[in-house]
Amino acid sequence: MSILQQHTTARHTVRRPALRRRFTPVVVVYLALVALLVIGSVLVGVRGEVLLDQAGILNILTRSTALGLVAIGQTMVILTGSLDLSVAYLIGLTSLIAAETMAGQDGMVVPGVLLALAVAAAVGLVNGLVITVLKANAFIATLGVALILRGYLEDNYTGPAGDVPRGFQHLGYDRIGPLPVAALLMLAVAALAWWYLSRTRPGYHIYAVGGDIEVARLSGVPTRRVVVTAHVLCSLAAGLTGIYLASRLGSGAPYVGTDAGYDLESIAAVVLGGTLLAGGRGGVVGTIGGVLILATLDTIFDDLAVDPFFKDVVRGVVLVTAVALYARRMMADRTRGRLA
Repeated sequence: MSILQQHTTARHTVRRPALRRRFTPVVVVYLALVALLVIGSVLVGVRGEVLLDQAGILNILTRSTALGLVAIGQTMVILTGSLDLSVAYLIGLTSLIAAETMAGQDGMVVPGVLLALAVAAAVGLVNGLVITVLKANAFIATLGVALILRGYLEDNYTGPAGDVPRGFQHLGYDRIGPLPVAALLMLAVAALAWWYLSRTRPGYHIYAVGGDIEVARLSGVPTRRVVVTAHVLCSLAAGLTGIYLASRLGSGAPYVGTDAGYDLESIAAVVLGGTLLAGGRGGVVGTIGGVLILATLDTIFDDLAVDPFFKDVVRGVVLVTAVALYARRMMADRTRGRLA
């Protein structure tokens, strides 16, 4: 090989890692979001409509709010290498608790919110303890809790219940300029979660446990406490979602979480945002990008009157493609690490 060829090969070798560092999963997911908005605008424009007018943007943000809140909490547990399949039923339960406690009275708004969050935290505590103390697999443990919640809801409710006071419904419908108040709340929760994960010791511990729980334990990280805390935070996020949906519906609804599929949808948003299901890598910023992609897809499909079954097919293809790309990237990173 000539000196010129060696120099060219070395230059390309240096350039590729630099490009990979620049195009992180977070950057990629937001580039994909921009591309989706452009393509969607063209497709919707062919039908003589506008995707990104005020109504379209409001629709995307409204769709993103509930899923975004759940996905923020799901990010916490997935980063530890766990997951939570009970969030959908918990959303329905907390919406009912909040609405029934409020009972249409403005003075009961705070007690209703606090009670709903307390129940959500208790469910998260149970999930965390079953996983850490009883050593149950996270999938089975949270599925079991989900079935318990489902049984309770089916035994005690046949439809909507409770009454949210009109003043509290402003949370679900009011706007500040073009932005829904609830969407701003969701972004505030995302910012708080980002700060917690990237600027606090418990946040560092979450990444350590997800990276290698045994190494984290030997390094002095309280691994049980970290996993339990992550599950409590996830359930609190689901509780906030239930409260928000109660404000939009005007009452509690037992299946408002399951009908929207927030358990699997939240996991899909987290994975689409670049967080590894194995844990230890990812974050809330990418998750919000994944949420916006799913919400934008739904808005485009509705504008185009796409068949619901085809919508699921496209969403599945998008998710599988994203996971395959992230997996390929990880394999390339590991290969370079071994060669180095």
